[in-house]
Amino acid sequence: MMTTATLPLKIGPVEIRNRVFLAPMSGISDLPFRRRAWEAGAGLVVSEMVASAELCNHHSESRKRMERGDLQTHVVQLAGREAHWMGEAAKIAEGEGADIVDINMGCPAKKVTGGYSGSALMRDLDHALTLIEATVQAVKVPVTLKMRLGWDHNSINAPELARRAVDAGVQMITVHGRTRCQFYTGHADWDAIRAVREVISVPLVANGDVGSAADVQEIMRRSGADAVMIGRAAYGQPWLAGQVASELNGLPHGAAPLNLSDYILAHYHAMLEHYGEKTGIRHARKHLGWYMERHTSNVPDTVKKALMTSGNAQEVSDILTDIFTGLSPVAGTKSLKDAA
Repeated sequence: MMTTATLPLKIGPVEIRNRVFLAPMSGISDLPFRRRAWEAGAGLVVSEMVASAELCNHHSESRKRMERGDLQTHVVQLAGREAHWMGEAAKIAEGEGADIVDINMGCPAKKVTGGYSGSALMRDLDHALTLIEATVQAVKVPVTLKMRLGWDHNSINAPELARRAVDAGVQMITVHGRTRCQFYTGHADWDAIRAVREVISVPLVANGDVGSAADVQEIMRRSGADAVMIGRAAYGQPWLAGQVASELNGLPHGAAPLNLSDYILAHYHAMLEHYGEKTGIRHARKHLGWYMERHTSNVPDTVKKALMTSGNAQEVSDILTDIFTGLSPVAGTKSLKDAA
C-alpha cells in the first residue's frame, strides 16, 4: 500500500519525514498535542495560530503557543493584519528555534476575520501580499502559507494568491478545500485544490475532511497535492496522522497506543505540566470529552459531569482510569459524528 505520502518531502532545505501532516488548530495543537502526534509518526506538526502583534508585545500565552519543546522540526504559524508585526513576529519565532514559519490566511473564525486576519485576507490580495513579503524578508527559514479556496464561491482566488505568494518567496502552500463562508459545513472540495497545483511549482498540501489512509490517497489523486494535512479528525486521537502514515507503509494501526488509559493519563498530566494545574485542567476538558466520544459508550452522565467539571487533578485522573482501563483505541475508535 506504500504511496507517495510515505516519502520524504523538502520544504526549502528542511526535510520532512513523510507527507501526512497534523494541521495547526487554534486551542488544540499545543505542545502536548503536537508532541503526541510527532511521536506517533506525523510527518510534520504545526503550532496553533499565534497572533503576531500579541507575540511582539510579550503576551505569555502567545509565547506558550509557539514553544518548541523537544520536537525535531518546529513550525510556528503566525496570524495578523499588519506587515510590521508579521515581520517582527517571524523574527521572534526564528529566534526561538522555528525551522519554518507558516502564515495563516485560512482561519474562518469570526473573532479572527473580524480583525481582518485569517481568511479575511483573501478579500484583499494586495494587502495579503504585503504581509507575505514582510514575513519572507524578515527570516532566513522557509515561509509557508495556509489558505482556503476563497472568501466565498463568488471569489475563488486561491490560485492567484498562491501564485503571487510563491513569486514573493513562499516555499509551500496549504489549501483547505472550502471557502471561508462555508466554515466547516458540507464536504471539502478536493478537486478545486487542483487549480492551485497548476500554477505553482513548490509543494502543495491538501486539507479538509481527511481522516483515513483511503482519504489521503484520494485527496492526493484528485488535488495533485504533494502532501496532506489532517485536522479535526485528530480530535480524540492525536496519533491519527502517524497511524495513517503507518498504514500507508503497510503497518496497520502501527501508531495507535496499546494502552488507552495510560496514554490519556499521560496526555492529561502533560497538559497540567505545560499550563500549570488550574489552567491545565480547564484546557484538557475538550480533549477528555473527545476521548470519551471516540472511544467509549454508556458512560453515566454523572461520571461525565464529574470529569468535565472537577477542579481536582487527582479526581480527574481517577475517573479517567475508571473509564478507559482495558479499552483499545483500534477496536473502539468512532467518528465524532457517530459518537455524538
